[in-house]
Amino acid sequence: MALKVKLTKSFSGSSEDMLATIKGLGLKKFGDERLLKDTPAVRGMVFKVKHLVSLETVSQEAPAPKRRKPRKIVARDRALERLAAKAQA
Repeated sequence: MALKVKLTKSFSGSSEDMLATIKGLGLKKFGDERLLKDTPAVRGMVFKVKHLVSLETVSQEAPAPKRRKPRKIVARDRALERLAAKAQA
């Protein structure tokens, strides 16, 4: 089970708390839609901005979030690759 959350109204003029909640739900602009896990935390976030979003329960599973390396680590790895390429040349 998952929740399909769609931003249906503009968030301009909303408080900082609501903007942070919308960002936390992964919604960036009007019409954005996300499939999220059905957890009490997500339901609480949706409740907080219920006047701006539409909520639908679907039978699909929510996709697992992808983990990314921090920028500092990515930059370090690229630098090491460049050094290895120079050493081979």
